[in-house]
Amino acid sequence: MIVPKSKGKRKQLLWRVLRWVGIALFSLYALIGVNLLWLRFVNPWFTMVQAQRRVESWFSKGKYEKRRTQVPLSRISPDLQHAVIASEDGRFYEHHGIDWQVIEDLIEDDLLEDGKLGRGGSTITQQLIKNLYATTHRSLIRKGLEFAVAPLAELILPKQRILELYLNNIEWGPGGVFGAEAAAQYHYRLHASQLSREQAARLAVCIPAPRRRRPAIMNKSAAVIMNRMSQMRW
Repeated sequence: MIVPKSKGKRKQLLWRVLRWVGIALFSLYALIGVNLLWLRFVNPWFTMVQAQRRVESWFSKGKYEKRRTQVPLSRISPDLQHAVIASEDGRFYEHHGIDWQVIEDLIEDDLLEDGKLGRGGSTITQQLIKNLYATTHRSLIRKGLEFAVAPLAELILPKQRILELYLNNIEWGPGGVFGAEAAAQYHYRLHASQLSREQAARLAVCIPAPRRRRPAIMNKSAAVIMNRMSQMRW
């Protein structure tokens, strides 16, 4: 069978494009791996979400002043560490970047009943990847990045380092509040090491919507987190 020249050329072009796309994706993955290795020892100067908020501030009327003070995990209240894990990723110390059990539960609860997958399911590691290398805009590309890089991050970074990077860089208030130290000072005028159990729980429940939620009014949600912490023997 003779293949038409035009069809053969299209096939060659397609394979060329796919090859270059594959090379580009592999190069990006390798570059992120090198960066994660660097982050094992050095704190990031900024994250993509922080860059996103800076750019957005150029086109908004509200005041923007980035506040972030990097502190070691030893200077972040254990109650805050525990509250965040209880709130965002209860199996943080058990999974390897992706919690398949939670995803399976979400599919059963949301996809089968409502016809669509609801919010949630991202581990602390996945959220760290989003903050470091993506933006807050939801997309299949961002989710793919999280799923692809989270296991690599777990392979390169110890759990405590992942938690330290996460707590120091996530958005935790309006107008440029990033990280536990800045959040503690902004919301309570305390250092992150001084936060009480209740204050920690109130801060933890603000993480999904840090620019809208206020710790002072998170009474019921904070109570749920404190109860969950007790169940986890914290």
